[in-house]
Amino acid sequence: MRIVSGKFKGRRIKAPKNLPVRPTTDMAKESLFNIINNEYYFDKLTVLDLFSGTGNIAIEFASRGAPQITAVDKHSACIKQINDLNREFDTDITTYRMDVFKYLDQAATKYKLIFADPPYDFSQELFESIVQKVFDNNLLLEEGLLVVEHSKHTELNHLKHFQYDKRYGGNVFSFFSYEE
Repeated sequence: MRIVSGKFKGRRIKAPKNLPVRPTTDMAKESLFNIINNEYYFDKLTVLDLFSGTGNIAIEFASRGAPQITAVDKHSACIKQINDLNREFDTDITTYRMDVFKYLDQAATKYKLIFADPPYDFSQELFESIVQKVFDNNLLLEEGLLVVEHSKHTELNHLKHFQYDKRYGGNVFSFFSYEE
């Protein structure tokens, strides 16, 4: 995995092989960040990275200047990886080792951008629950964006607040916001 842009551009992230993750591919990540770059100023973003895994997405946001990044994952090895990256890159990503659904129910902060990359083998109901909890708990700031990464076998375009999706091979990013 490499950092696509920003002050850490070109640096590689090495993750332990035993992490229970499926990292976002460099091509898909670059495309996602191009979309975000067209809508937002990174230095104004408050970011929540759900199912953070390797920390790949959180570090990409940090590289591009996002001032507040929160990473949530239930696996202690993933949180250790992100904390190690925090030290290596001298970033200030806040980490929480906890179940994402619990975090969404307890979160007191609103975010401009929420990125969720749950396991692709999640049920349709669990994917839908992520979207529902974000909006029911009012976790997005006005003009904020929720991005859910999933496989082409999961459909989220029927959900309230769905805006559009982008497909990259077997990866799909579904975008949600308050806009009608």
